[in-house]
Amino acid sequence: MKICIVSDSHDHRGHLAAAVADAKARGAQAVLHCGDLVAPSTLHAITPLGLPIHVVHGNNTGDLFHLARIAHESNGLIRYYGQDGAFTLHGRRIFMVHYPHYAKAMALTGDYDLVCNGHEHRAVIERVKAVTGGESLRLDPGTVAGIGAPPTYILGDLEKMEFAIQAVPLPGDTRAVTPKKVTRP
Repeated sequence: MKICIVSDSHDHRGHLAAAVADAKARGAQAVLHCGDLVAPSTLHAITPLGLPIHVVHGNNTGDLFHLARIAHESNGLIRYYGQDGAFTLHGRRIFMVHYPHYAKAMALTGDYDLVCNGHEHRAVIERVKAVTGGESLRLDPGTVAGIGAPPTYILGDLEKMEFAIQAVPLPGDTRAVTPKKVTRP
């Protein structure tokens, strides 16, 4: 199962839609949004694509009541977890939160195969050695909005545990991001 991981959209609907549409064209079957969506209505830019959306809020919370309402009325398409979420997709244990320090701590536990966060506006893929002796992957997809850095997202394959940072394809955008690919042994 392929997934699209985004964060820090900060109301940039066009950027968010471009990233998710690109990921869907590459086979993504679900979206993980790691916070700072801000206006919940920003999700309307990607719900027509029909992919399940897992979302947490960040430090720019926006209207949390409206976000919960949109999720409730989506018939299961949008799953809003609050500050953090733990769930399983394609047999992989996933933890999602906005804050990197929180994500790093959860990765250290060894309880999750994949820990995703946002906030840094800098795309990161790293292996974290867990206290249990194993390891988790910690991913920050950067800022899909392109605030302070080129707009990026992560395309991942949960079966192969391969993840790559992708540039958000925007019309006329000449900025390039060198894809970084990491696989898990």
